[in-house]
Amino acid sequence: MRAPGGNILRLAAPARAVIQRFAFALLVAAAFFLMLLGRFDNALVERTRLAIVDAAAPIMDVVSRPVAAANRVADGARDLINLRTELASVREENRRLLQWQTVARRLEAQNAAYRALLDVSTEAAPLFVTARVIADSGAPFFRTVLMNAGFRDGVRKGQAVMNEDGLVGRVAEVGQRSSRILLLSDLNSRVPVINAASQARGILVGDNTDLPQLVFLPNQTQVSPGDPIVTSGHGGLFPPGLPVGVVGSVADGVRVTPLVDWHRLEFVRVVRYRLPRLAPAGEDQPVAE
Repeated sequence: MRAPGGNILRLAAPARAVIQRFAFALLVAAAFFLMLLGRFDNALVERTRLAIVDAAAPIMDVVSRPVAAANRVADGARDLINLRTELASVREENRRLLQWQTVARRLEAQNAAYRALLDVSTEAAPLFVTARVIADSGAPFFRTVLMNAGFRDGVRKGQAVMNEDGLVGRVAEVGQRSSRILLLSDLNSRVPVINAASQARGILVGDNTDLPQLVFLPNQTQVSPGDPIVTSGHGGLFPPGLPVGVVGSVADGVRVTPLVDWHRLEFVRVVRYRLPRLAPAGEDQPVAE
């Protein structure tokens, strides 16, 4: 007498063979259906994608922690190797900074006196939301990363994103618990900037390379390698003065070297900034949400 399990396996074998034979065709049909659905109802596809990303964000967060820990260990080993050289450089830099400290304190006191004399109004400081990068796009033609903060944390589409070095990019998509960051180097990135050395305004345009291009500069503008580039604040999305990078080369167009190391992004800060708008006298309009 045969076991019932053997009969079930014998009956399931033809079904499994049919599925294996037509698996590729089924996958192609499913992909074609999703393409058509995205073309006719892009909003539905975007909501579905954000829902999937929100559901997978905690898993990606947990999976990314061992990788981040391994990166920290490797970075620590490299830092120990270069510790002696860096220590000598830090000592020399500290000596120079102590000289500048006295000058800076004197200028700070003069600046405070001038502001009090002129009754200058200052903008309220922007607020920040700190998050951790949990995944990247993994695609050669898209420069985006995913962070574990979303709408419930106060993140909104279009806000600037920074790390300890400088501007990373802007928020492109927002879910409830996660958001996608469009990096400065992405082809769709456009950031109004200013050359801090010459005060010339322009647009930093990403082109999927590590060196975005600075375009729309005024005619006869003098640009030199090493000039600092910061955000200009035009458009109201980014606060003015955020550090972006330095001019890297001017031979084949003006190329900017970002301050951010794209391969070592771990923690970022979302800048919750709102441009002041005109209001009737006496109405309080804060600039930070």
